[in-house]
Amino acid sequence: MFEALNERLTGVFDRITGRGALSEKDVAEAMREVRVALLEADVALPVVKDFIAFATERATGEDVIRSVKPADQVVKIVYDGLVEMLGGEEPVPINLNATPPAVILMAGLQGSGKTTTSAKLALRLTRFDRKKVMMASLDTRRPAAMEQLQTLGKQIEVAVLPIVAGESPVQITKRALQSAKLQGFDVLILDTAGRITLDEALMAEVAEVAAVSKPVETLLVADSLTGQDAVRTAKAFHERLPLTGLVLTRADGDGRGGAMLSMRAVTGLPIKYLGAGEKVDALEVFDARRVAGRILGQGDIVALVEKASQELDQSKAEAMARKLAKGQFDLNDLAAQLQQMKRMGGLQGIMGMLPGVAKMKAQMADANIDDRMIARQEAIISSMTKVERKKPDLLNASRKKRIAKGAGVEVQDINRLLKQHRQMADMVKSMSKGGGKGLKQMAAMMGMPGMGGGGDMARLKALGGGRMPEPSADEMKAIQDRLAGLGGGQLPGGLPGLPGFPPKK
Repeated sequence: MFEALNERLTGVFDRITGRGALSEKDVAEAMREVRVALLEADVALPVVKDFIAFATERATGEDVIRSVKPADQVVKIVYDGLVEMLGGEEPVPINLNATPPAVILMAGLQGSGKTTTSAKLALRLTRFDRKKVMMASLDTRRPAAMEQLQTLGKQIEVAVLPIVAGESPVQITKRALQSAKLQGFDVLILDTAGRITLDEALMAEVAEVAAVSKPVETLLVADSLTGQDAVRTAKAFHERLPLTGLVLTRADGDGRGGAMLSMRAVTGLPIKYLGAGEKVDALEVFDARRVAGRILGQGDIVALVEKASQELDQSKAEAMARKLAKGQFDLNDLAAQLQQMKRMGGLQGIMGMLPGVAKMKAQMADANIDDRMIARQEAIISSMTKVERKKPDLLNASRKKRIAKGAGVEVQDINRLLKQHRQMADMVKSMSKGGGKGLKQMAAMMGMPGMGGGGDMARLKALGGGRMPEPSADEMKAIQDRLAGLGGGQLPGGLPGLPGFPPKK
């Protein structure tokens, strides 16, 4: 997300970092490059003009000129401007304040991801808000649209209104309202039909459904990859419908971010959710501060904690906690760490949430550090016998040759993996001493039962719409310790270790 914009802005700030003072000429030059970077990211021109005017005025003030670190002040000003552009300090929670069932109307063009997003939202409301949710498809035109929602409903175990052939969208809406009310559902999500392009028939149909259902939330689902087309779509819908918020899909594939950065300023509507993946749980509450942090290369540690907590298997966590408490860590445990890493989006997904990592992409590429490396390590461990995984010391030269042949790797790849495992095992042993304080801290953060864990899971209530507090210093240390399981070694700036990084000179 925002790879191109992040790279350009990081380059701008690197050029002014370290200077003892910044002249107005320096600021003007930096802002000119920021302007170009935003335009290249497909941000709407009026939005760019307003942003540059705001940032330039602040950056040429006395506070920056007299600052001990003026470049840092400029970065902070750009960060504040991005936050304001994206919607302000606090996320706008979804409104469910209505006599049940609270109706959420999903609108948008065909192909924007309405049906999948409806299911993602239903799962989120069920899992985190403990709401009883029903979904209903009003798409009578697209082939198998209703069946798609039925399939998704079964997958996430959320009720879907039964299909009755021949009904109009308004008739389906009325039946859905009656059914949801009689069965005591808290929320009814209506998945409306879309068109390839905007037309009067589409708008009239959605407006009629809105008039009948009286939704508390009318969310426009837009594809962020379409850039300014998504912004124009939002404006057109908002002129005909009382939209209350936006959901941007395919945000994980949006390297530019123009739609996201323009939407709020152009439409005045808050972005409430980001679709960041194909899985049914890949829906994030939109937080302007965290998105601005990602754009400026500051990462998103809070999102990393959320994702790890969602993907954590409690039963496996209990078993892992007991082993760690005894200072035990074998190759089966390393394989489990690699698998969890894949579930969290792989190495690239995790690195995108860590501060400062964007500057190290070239070094990582030179060191061949990517998700293929994780696959190779998994293949190596899978080629071992159960006994060898539990007792790596048994791996002599002949066993290594056999494993290398089975995994399709070289013997030196196995030696690197074993060295990595030894480093991690030594860390676990040292942390388990003295009452296992370090392990308890890590387990508490990740919600591992039986080691003092679970208390901090209350922090994750913000997943339902509010904002999670920033991690404390102890939690940051626990995050780093846990992510050190990705391979030992320490990254520059105190970042968690990665396998084989930094590369040897």
